[in-house]
Amino acid sequence: MLRSNVNYELVTGGRLLITATSFCSVSFHSFISLLKLVILLVFFFTATSAASEGTNEIDTANVFMESGFEHYQSGRFPEALKSWNKAYKLYTELDDSINQSKVLVRKAEAYIVMGKIPNAILTLQESLAHAEESGHKSQIIPVLAELGTAYHIAGQFEESQRIFDKCIELANETNNQTVIAIVYNNLGNLFVSKKEFTKAIDAFKHSNQVAMQNGETLLSSKALVNAARVSLESGQKSEALKYVSSASKILPRMDESHDKAYILISIGNVYLELMQDQKTNERQSGSRAYKAFEEAINISERKDDALALSYALGYMAQLYEYDKRYQEALHLTQRAAFAAQQINASDPLYRWQRQKGSLLKSLGNIDDAINSYRQAVYTIQSIRTDLSIAGRRKTDRSLRHTVRPVFFEYADLLLQSGDSTTDPKQEKEYLIEAREVIEQLKATELEDYFQDDCVAELQSKIRGIDQLDSKTAALYPIILKDRLSLLLSLPNSIKQYVIDIDEETLTNEIRSFRKLLEKRTTYQYLTHAKIMYSWLIDPILNDLRTHNIDTIVIIPDGPLRTIPLAALYDGRQYLIEQYAIATTPGLTLTDPRHFNRENIEVLLTGLTEPVQGFDGLPKVAEEFNSIQSIFPSKILMDKEFKTENMHSELTKTPYSIVHIASHAQFNEEIEQTFLLTYDDRLSMNSLEEFLAISEFRDKPVELLTLSACQTAVGDDRAALGLAGVAIKAGARSALATLWFINDRASSILVSRFYQGLADPSLTKAKALQQAQLKSLEDKRYKHAAYWSPFLLIGNWL
Repeated sequence: MLRSNVNYELVTGGRLLITATSFCSVSFHSFISLLKLVILLVFFFTATSAASEGTNEIDTANVFMESGFEHYQSGRFPEALKSWNKAYKLYTELDDSINQSKVLVRKAEAYIVMGKIPNAILTLQESLAHAEESGHKSQIIPVLAELGTAYHIAGQFEESQRIFDKCIELANETNNQTVIAIVYNNLGNLFVSKKEFTKAIDAFKHSNQVAMQNGETLLSSKALVNAARVSLESGQKSEALKYVSSASKILPRMDESHDKAYILISIGNVYLELMQDQKTNERQSGSRAYKAFEEAINISERKDDALALSYALGYMAQLYEYDKRYQEALHLTQRAAFAAQQINASDPLYRWQRQKGSLLKSLGNIDDAINSYRQAVYTIQSIRTDLSIAGRRKTDRSLRHTVRPVFFEYADLLLQSGDSTTDPKQEKEYLIEAREVIEQLKATELEDYFQDDCVAELQSKIRGIDQLDSKTAALYPIILKDRLSLLLSLPNSIKQYVIDIDEETLTNEIRSFRKLLEKRTTYQYLTHAKIMYSWLIDPILNDLRTHNIDTIVIIPDGPLRTIPLAALYDGRQYLIEQYAIATTPGLTLTDPRHFNRENIEVLLTGLTEPVQGFDGLPKVAEEFNSIQSIFPSKILMDKEFKTENMHSELTKTPYSIVHIASHAQFNEEIEQTFLLTYDDRLSMNSLEEFLAISEFRDKPVELLTLSACQTAVGDDRAALGLAGVAIKAGARSALATLWFINDRASSILVSRFYQGLADPSLTKAKALQQAQLKSLEDKRYKHAAYWSPFLLIGNWL
């Protein structure tokens, strides 16, 4: 049955595609496909003023321009770039700066659609230089409008708004109402990304008003559909119906075109959402959605627009699925996938492969459904880097809401198949494949958070962990909507345990546990600690004991990243009293080599004084003295702990351990995640750059210690950043805290950890366990709030 979480994306002044899918929320590529992009209507504000000489060359260049546009309209973006590159070369030879600027904007549009935002921005900056050289404001305006959109997509909101404001200023000076309508529409898009929905609606209404006054029906319809989409997102269904009805009334006045096809798809998607609302006439909304998709299909076929055809067919299939007409829905989905394959459009392709898998599952064809999901994941992996740009938009539609469901539905089928088979060999194959699927997702999510290819670089350098040592088990909790699946990897085997607890109940319990755990004045958290123990540990306890396990490596997911499993409680003991515990974002993301304890050198950096509005950490000095008595250390404290000094030290010396005793905040957005130095806030990119210096000495940082980290309660994405900090920094492992704790308690525990680290017979996980147990024995710090938030992340050996 069609799920109710239909999502929409905004359209700009150019080609439009609002993605609405019941099976997966929109990804970056859909966002771009519908963004498509700015200024197609205002692109040629002035006549070309190419030099009079070389008429044949001008004609040839113009032919390449038109050819590129035809390829672009049909969704063949690489071919469009080739044609426009040829046109640009000829315009350059003719010294035609105006047309050079125009063709560069065209190229930028293609780059944005393809997810190559840095390329688009560089291209537009070059285009702007040509436009400014011409001295004509009418040439500068469309470039600025496109550049503002590119910065918006890149997540540079302030720069985007600055450029849009400048664009409106120039448009008013030249009385160009078309540009004003376009830019207000794009400002609305920007406000939506900033979750300023009231401002967004106002901007779209203004865009519509200006467009209607100037007879721009295309722009008017786009602004109205955008307003409908935002109204849906903010729960104003009646307003959404009003806007989409107004947009529908404009359609008969529009000529048949590519843009009209995309507007029809957008309108169909709005009705697709509205038909699932109990207050809306389901039959009427369904009929209107069908009519819109049908007309979009017909136009797309006549215009040879394979991309529009793919989306129209795919969404039409969802109407049939909603009506449980699965065979017809499957046929349409296959047609949609074929259209996407024809133009190598990976984004719609993976969603239709997923949709096909879901339909096959409904038809009872599980093996083919698994294969279809397998194809969808393969397609996603082929565009993984481009998909990570979604995070740069700083909206709530990160990969968690786009491709994540594909992986989980695929893993769900595999886990069910593993649970139902009686063949032990086949069961193992299903479970291992399910684990690998989730591993791929974790890598994709980390790349999305950090917005770079640090994960891929790590995977290319390490072999991963194929087999655990004899006393170590890996626990893979997989949170599904209707149940919790525990995959336990033991030496030479893997098992599944199914817990009858739904996602919402589990998440609520996790949130309550974390909230109470931080309160040092009460032990109410123990009730929740027992419940969590019964769900996560009790089912696997017999196997842990049978195999004499002493270390559990946990690969948490979602809300489980926000809690320390060391504090789970069986009624008599905490989990840390039974097992050493480590956490890692993924087994294939962990370097399995043992820690060489010879010639260890430590860089100790930290703050005892208050700086930049943060409290001082006075016990850091004692902490450093204790560590310095164990390992040779260099200390940079307070005024010495400046960014420049830290960089200099890491350049000179290949430190094994880098210890930062300073405030560190992990936020859902990477741009707001930082480490505090005396004179600066060190970003994750800067930290990565600093620690990467050691890579050239073939001695990467073994351990990064962050002893004053904090993530907010319930912020799963911030916890994802903390979980991946070692990977981002280029360190084999990290010691960090989920929340900020008492300065003295932290210093004591960290010092004890380093004492254990000096013993070559102890793994890092065992060293942390001993330190936590000693804190537990200390009456001052026995409350779990003091010792449990310390996590050993990454390599635990």
